[in-house]
Amino acid sequence: MNETLAVLGAGTMGAGIAHVAALAGFEVKLFDVSEAARAAGVARIAAGLDGGVARKKLTAEVAAAALARVAPADDLAGAVAGAAAVIEAVFEDLALKQKLFAAIEEAAPADALLATNTSSLSVGAIAGAARRPERVVGMHFFNPVHLMKLVEIVRHPTTDEAVVARARALAERLGKEPIVVRDAPGFASSRLGVLVGLEAIRMVEQGVASAEDIDKAMKLGYGHPMGPLELGDLVGLDVRLAIAEYLERELGPAFRPPELLRRKVAEGKLGKKTGEGFYVWK
Repeated sequence: MNETLAVLGAGTMGAGIAHVAALAGFEVKLFDVSEAARAAGVARIAAGLDGGVARKKLTAEVAAAALARVAPADDLAGAVAGAAAVIEAVFEDLALKQKLFAAIEEAAPADALLATNTSSLSVGAIAGAARRPERVVGMHFFNPVHLMKLVEIVRHPTTDEAVVARARALAERLGKEPIVVRDAPGFASSRLGVLVGLEAIRMVEQGVASAEDIDKAMKLGYGHPMGPLELGDLVGLDVRLAIAEYLERELGPAFRPPELLRRKVAEGKLGKKTGEGFYVWK
């Protein structure tokens, strides 16, 4: 059985997917366009594995073996050639993803599973760049990938049911709990999560409560493991804004981004990755 999995994009999500795939026993090829991005991705994986050892969730031997199964790839064709599955995890830009899937289909084995980790874009539109769009499925992972159990399997109108079944099996192999959703704007999780996050931002904007107290309300009152504002900082407020703008176009004014969100993005206060968003991060 082919045990090679290609991950395209070495950022937060791509590195997280590579992390869990390596722990599951896959030989992982991690591709990104720049050497610096690839190195940062591998360093992120190593740090995550070290954290697992520190929390006594992993032994040092298991962590070292997993890291050894991750190989940076400097060429997309080389990364996907021979892969049993290819998971794309690049920035949420439809044109970029379409260009990428056209290239993936040319270079990947004819029987490889082709998946996009998009959190909100139309999987059907992404798949439309492929000659055989029925091969393409959404596999929406959640950040941080090594801790979050959910994966949304997104079926677009022409997705082959056998491909959906393979995506479910892969998610389970990676230790995740899959759900299957229709290719609708925002799917299930982003549509709900973004709406809550935008309302939380509006509450800060209107002085209803502090960011800390709004997050505490959701954690203690509703059992959420993380508040919506802290989660927004973790995901990236620029990413939140882009998704909200897309959902506003597709679903209407309920998803209109608050001015406070636009202002923070304009000021470069994007959350954890820049050191400040709704919280100050060290």
